[in-house]
Amino acid sequence: MTRQAAARALTALGASLFSRGYTHGSTGNLSIRLGATILTTPTGSNLGALDPGGLSEITLDGEHAGGAPPTKEAFLHAAMYRARPDAEAVVHLHSTHAVAVSCLADVDPRDVLPPLTAYYAMRVGTLPLLPYHAPGDAALEPLAEQAARGHHALLLANHGPVVAGPGLAAAADAMEELEATARLFLLLRGQATRPLSPEQAHALRRR
Repeated sequence: MTRQAAARALTALGASLFSRGYTHGSTGNLSIRLGATILTTPTGSNLGALDPGGLSEITLDGEHAGGAPPTKEAFLHAAMYRARPDAEAVVHLHSTHAVAVSCLADVDPRDVLPPLTAYYAMRVGTLPLLPYHAPGDAALEPLAEQAARGHHALLLANHGPVVAGPGLAAAADAMEELEATARLFLLLRGQATRPLSPEQAHALRRR
């Protein structure tokens, strides 16, 4: 994908996510891998009003390589790409229901959400919860990189989800499935539920 095409794709996805309420204000950031560099949204940007000519470029080490100053969470994107050589895009949002789940005290940090639906099992799989760090705290970087080696989706405590995918559409689909399942999980709290069995979920993850 050319830089110009990647910029248009990031801008279009940002506008779509913002218009549908997946992000608000200047929260969230997106990126696409461009060979040895990463095209990402700039610091303080509103995903609903991105300028294709005003994006940022960073290295796989998270260093600023061109364009506008990058998001302060650029290191998270770099960590995901280093851990997952097959990843071509990363989406990080502060979507309401996923953030709500990230604030709960009684979830399993090894796998926060149960596989309530087949599509969650296929698109997300398991979802580890990383301990709280202030936004932009680079101490989160090695933790994210280590967790991402075994998981393409992570949930940051009291913060929000990060998802990597083989393309921008796949990463966005997984992110939307994660948010939908977080909403279902909250709606069903206190009710007897029937998640997929480990065998059913495992079979779907292999597809």
